[in-house]
Order: sequence, then structure tokens, then C-alpha cells
Amino acid sequence: MNEREGMRLALEKAKEGIAAGQSPFGASVIDGDRVVAVAHNTVWRDRDPTAHAEINAIRQAAAALGSIDLSGRTMFSTCEPCPMCLAAIHWSKITRVVFGATIADAAAAGFSELRVPARELAKLGGSPLRVESGLLEEECRALFQLWKKSAMSPSY
Repeated sequence: MNEREGMRLALEKAKEGIAAGQSPFGASVIDGDRVVAVAHNTVWRDRDPTAHAEINAIRQAAAALGSIDLSGRTMFSTCEPCPMCLAAIHWSKITRVVFGATIADAAAAGFSELRVPARELAKLGGSPLRVESGLLEEECRALFQLWKKSAMSPSY
């Protein structure tokens, strides 16, 4: 599976989340050509502030693999992981995270993000996690506009 396909899975899942009244974030966990998990944000549905797309994808991947060690896998996230998600990605030992939209894009859309760049946080913490940005950035950024136009979008 190529990188674009991994991100497109996350994009489609984010769109499913928007249609279900959730916020515009999606993530996938890929192991070579195998899809391990794909999830969207379910914070409002679950009444759980930790139910970000990345956390949900990690939970699904760990359950599917029967292990909390996700070494060698790549996560594709439609938006730059927040500090909570980046820490969970690190602790799960995912090798690489690739994101599209940035934390600044999420903040501009009205989300109250901690504006700590994921790459800087990983470096500051001494994480071996590879953090890469810009994959399908415009498509990922467009999720915010789709979300704002949806009837389910709450006002922030």
C-alpha cells in the first residue's frame, strides 16, 4: 500500500465521522500492504475527550494484533497529532506518523489545540518516532470546511 492510499483511508474515515456528527479527524495504521486499523474521532459520541482518531486507531490496532507493541507500523493522520496523541503514538512504538493538515489549521477551524508542533515534541522528548508532514495536505485541510458546512457541526 502506498502512502497516498494510507492517507486516503484516513480521509474517508474522517468523512464518515463528519457524517455521523463527529469532528473532522481520521487516522489509519498500516503494516506494509496490510490495513491494521482505521478510525475517526469519537469524542462527542463517546463523551470521552481522549477519543481522538489517533487514539482510536491505536486501540483498534492493538486489539487486532493482540499487542500494545505496534513497532514497524505507520500511522497516517489527517491532522498533525496533538501532544496527547503523539505521546500515545510514541508509547505504542509506532515507527512513523505522517500527517496532512497542521495543528495551526485545526486551530484556525476553531479547535482549541495546544500549539506544540509534533516534530518538535518528538525531538524534545527523545522519541525515535519519525514525524512527517504535508501528505495530501489540501485534501486534509478541506475536511475542516466540509465539517463546518455539515448540519452536525457544533459552534465552537
